[in-house]
Amino acid sequence: MVDITQKESTHRTAIAQAVVKVSSQKTINAIESGTVPKGDVFAMSKAAGFLGVKKTSDLLPDCHPLPVEFCGIDYEINNLEILVKVEVKTFYKTGVEVEAMHGASIVALNMYDMLKPIDKGVEIHYIKLLKKTGGKSDINRG
Repeated sequence: MVDITQKESTHRTAIAQAVVKVSSQKTINAIESGTVPKGDVFAMSKAAGFLGVKKTSDLLPDCHPLPVEFCGIDYEINNLEILVKVEVKTFYKTGVEVEAMHGASIVALNMYDMLKPIDKGVEIHYIKLLKKTGGKSDINRG
């Protein structure tokens, strides 16, 4: 792990995305109507995403445990794609980019798991960092 003992805490934010693509409008309809057999896809995936963000340092050896002071997860449906955005904020010595991307990944994997019984064509795409502020450099790929 990188030594961050001499770094000062600053306000850090990161926004990451994942795209979950389904193969049928019937799948989108089931998500929106709440008829997916495994339950409420958006609520369950949001809970899984929160856990993913908080558990990042438990799974990735070089990530420091850090105080997650905010995590927001939003969804947008565009035709057969569900855009997942995860925003993470902290006031700490290191950034939250990996936490945001890990959260987006876990949301997408949870959606995949919940939807696979009704749609064998579910795919996960474009897990990436969209924006980061704080620290040495800012990134905005918005």
